[in-house]
Amino acid sequence: MKKVLALLVAMVVATSMAFADATLINGAGATFPYPIYSKWFDEYAKANPGVLFNYQSIGSGGGIKQISAKTVDFGATDGPMSIDQLTSAPGRIYHIPTVMGAVVIAYNLEGVTKGLKLSGDVLADIYLGKITQWNDPRITEQNAGVTLPNSPIVVVHRSDGSGTSFIFTDYLSSVSGAWKGKVGKGTSVNWPVGLGGKGNEGVAGMVKQASGSIGYVELAYAKQNGLSYASIKNQSGSYIEPSLASTSKAADGAAIPADFRVSLVNSANPEAYPIASFTWLLIYKQIDDHTKGAAIVNFIKWAITDGQKYAEDLDYAPLPSNVVEMIQKKLDQVKY
Repeated sequence: MKKVLALLVAMVVATSMAFADATLINGAGATFPYPIYSKWFDEYAKANPGVLFNYQSIGSGGGIKQISAKTVDFGATDGPMSIDQLTSAPGRIYHIPTVMGAVVIAYNLEGVTKGLKLSGDVLADIYLGKITQWNDPRITEQNAGVTLPNSPIVVVHRSDGSGTSFIFTDYLSSVSGAWKGKVGKGTSVNWPVGLGGKGNEGVAGMVKQASGSIGYVELAYAKQNGLSYASIKNQSGSYIEPSLASTSKAADGAAIPADFRVSLVNSANPEAYPIASFTWLLIYKQIDDHTKGAAIVNFIKWAITDGQKYAEDLDYAPLPSNVVEMIQKKLDQVKY
């Protein structure tokens, strides 16, 4: 018994020493990519036991605040930082795309588990509070053969600073002049109507519980929660179901700027799902800690290459090859 106890103590001590010797990388931000980031951190740590990650899924707004305050080693966001935010930061921050994802319009409607179609202008007017009933003529005319109930629409949105909200409001601003003029786009906006949920998981949970509800979440959260989601009318007039293929199409032919701060919503590609986006890691060009800097850059290089093989199983679209090449060149500019 004493030998067993001694062995257990030795194992605990060895594990503690391994953790003590490991390089701990702290990050915070977007909930949108949390499922794949969790997978990446786990897989990377298995192959590189000297590096551990601690990621707080607090929303893009929180990620931007924390990287700007240098309280984390990297941030994560689905909405690019503004010029004011970038110039206010204590150093130059790079936006590094990691994967592409779709923001889907999830709904909970008895008797309608699939096949719902919505155009951007109708979706905007639902969130403006102008369309309040599921059997409104502007919805029914897009859904011939679907029996929509005479019941109120329960609108759900994010309550926290959110890159998912940025993508969604960026899209609404691109298809609705009324939305652009009254609300606009941002990680946090003044929502005209609706109930707030924290994180993608919070919105998904509220939609799942509330009959007659509609909300916006990343595709992986909709699938994980068994939620129905709509096909959205794109710029070419086709109703497109969100999928990995239709999400990838949003980047086809897009002009990718050197700083990667680009909007992919409302793509002109006739096969593209219109509410798609990159999600970004935020890192400083000059990383003060050499060991952490090397670990962060090596991790990102792995994530944009070998790590991409995990994307599709978690309902994210891998990065286009031309974007991967651009990122690799950008990472060569990081100093530590």
